[in-house]
Amino acid sequence: MARRAPSFVCQNCGAAYSRWQGKCDACGEWNTLVEEGAAAPAPGGGSVRGPRKGRLFALEPLAGEAHEAPRLASGVAEFDRVTGGGFVRGSVLLMAGDPGIGKSTLLIQAAATLARAGHRSIYISGEEAVAQVRLRAERLGLADAAVELAAETAVEDIIATLSEGKTPRLVVIDSIQTMWTAAVESAPGTVTQVRGSAQALIRFAKRSGAAVILVGHVTKEGQIAGPRVVEHMVDAVLSFEGEGSHQFRILRAVKNRFGPTDEIGVFEMTGLGLREVANPSELFLSERDLGAPGTAVFAGIEGTRPVLVEIQALVAPTSLGTPRRAVVGWDTSRLAMVLAVLEAHCGVKLSGHDVYLNVAGGLRINEPAADLAAAAALVSSLANSPLPADAVYFGEVSLSGAIRPVAQSAARLKEAAKLGFKRAVVPAAARGETGADAGLALTEVGALSSMVADIAARGGKPRRNDAKSGGQYG
Repeated sequence: MARRAPSFVCQNCGAAYSRWQGKCDACGEWNTLVEEGAAAPAPGGGSVRGPRKGRLFALEPLAGEAHEAPRLASGVAEFDRVTGGGFVRGSVLLMAGDPGIGKSTLLIQAAATLARAGHRSIYISGEEAVAQVRLRAERLGLADAAVELAAETAVEDIIATLSEGKTPRLVVIDSIQTMWTAAVESAPGTVTQVRGSAQALIRFAKRSGAAVILVGHVTKEGQIAGPRVVEHMVDAVLSFEGEGSHQFRILRAVKNRFGPTDEIGVFEMTGLGLREVANPSELFLSERDLGAPGTAVFAGIEGTRPVLVEIQALVAPTSLGTPRRAVVGWDTSRLAMVLAVLEAHCGVKLSGHDVYLNVAGGLRINEPAADLAAAAALVSSLANSPLPADAVYFGEVSLSGAIRPVAQSAARLKEAAKLGFKRAVVPAAARGETGADAGLALTEVGALSSMVADIAARGGKPRRNDAKSGGQYG
């Protein structure tokens, strides 16, 4: 038998090379190529079978009766919101998150809820022993749930065991990086092994109708570890986010073939596991700094859910040649654009100041509707002028300094009124869809310069450093 040529596979992007090299040409990473074997020979020592003759299959017309995919509610409302209503039969979900964020806790709670409802749930751990999983279940008060446990990493053994008896409704694989298949000659955790193990588990899910959840590790940059092709193979990719210093966690759908990709589920980490948060706005605003300059409440939208969150800004004179721009929870490029508009169209001099912007609570905001709230917080901090504590802000800032309308204004205002806010600063062009029945006093802003002038007019005493330098506005 001819000797097989070695194959070197990049552990970052999955590109294959015939010889080793220091840098991967596909992704540009250094020292990521690892030698891996090709597919194992056919059983019995014989040669690999040649290509088989294709079989005919039926082609269906485009027009036809469409049926919604049958779902099984997990019993965890926030989980069902993100997945689009529950688990679809035969679907495969990939859940990723930082170590210790609570992925295993959330999945053991979902498996226990299904088991208590009479559905067969199986939890396969490749990282922990069965005794460790039992200890977690006892701490969470789930020891009475009929969840079947196993500590196994061989994919063929797992599939053979799952195929026996009643078909499980939910299978949790924790984690896919620890699984290995005999069809691939490489170490567990490598690109080839992760891809081969995922393919085998996906085939089982499609054939049996069981919903399978694969837990994935993340890199230090926050990306899902392993080949990107696994994300394309699965039906949904869920990201479990949160800061270690905060008690809440956010479940976000990055990809979902059976539901929306912009919904979030909010959980609070407690001593008894993850608790669902039905009203995230109250949680994000529970520790507001009332009356402090540099804080503004932003009325945002996450999927179909309005969320109110506090945006904090600090503008301070710099002693550096290049002022610092630090952002947590918002896009750095978006902040640079807002700062440029403030300086070019509003006369706000920020080139000699350090700027720090933070979204309170650790939530990450992606929509441009936060431009107006961020600008208000920045000007409030610079002018030492506290914003009204009962006001919310939303609107997109254009490069010309105009305030553009955003979608779902009525839902934002309704959520603000429900939490006790009395006024809202909104784009002037959105007067037709603001929803006057929300009961808020609306301040319509057509240009950013008018809002800046209003905040500066109500400003307090300038800071000592600013008074020496002649103020902040030119």
